[in-house]
Amino acid sequence: MADRRFLLAGLGNPGREYSLTRHNIGFLFIDHLADSRGWRVDSLKMQGLHCQGRAWGGQIFLLKPQTYMNRSGECIRSFLDYFKIPYDHLLVLHDDIDLAAGRVRLVARGGAGGHNGVRSIIQHLGAQDFARMKIGIGRPQAELEEKGQPVDQFVLSRLSGDEQALFDQRQSLVAEASELFVREGIEVCMNRINGR
Repeated sequence: MADRRFLLAGLGNPGREYSLTRHNIGFLFIDHLADSRGWRVDSLKMQGLHCQGRAWGGQIFLLKPQTYMNRSGECIRSFLDYFKIPYDHLLVLHDDIDLAAGRVRLVARGGAGGHNGVRSIIQHLGAQDFARMKIGIGRPQAELEEKGQPVDQFVLSRLSGDEQALFDQRQSLVAEASELFVREGIEVCMNRINGR
């Protein structure tokens, strides 16, 4: 039955000071997915908070690594190995500064694109062939960027009320993409979700 196990891992940083920051979008959507099924991501194992249950024809593990962003790969690799989940059944949800806020884009493989969490996963898996759900957070507003707001300060800033409302609206699309990934694979998921 191991071939029907899937790991959906959201990237973020642990701690209240990082809650509802742009860099924690992965955590936010993992919590939304859990809530929609009546699950709670609250069991600690292998440096990650997780839950598991049956959904979409598979055994689903939802994970929020607690290692801080730059070491996300340690926790994710441990989960994949322990539960014998193949790499092509891994979907990583993370923020992307190069996508407009609220835009969702699925990719099957690729480099880190400047994202330290993704870089850590690539290093620990020794591979770039794992699916990602990139969730756009946009860039700093032009006037802030001109005043020199660094990107790291922007991604670690809290979401505005408008941004929270926007991401709340994207919950159903993220859930649909997650289900498609599990039921039909990343290629079908990309074809149906990207561009919406």
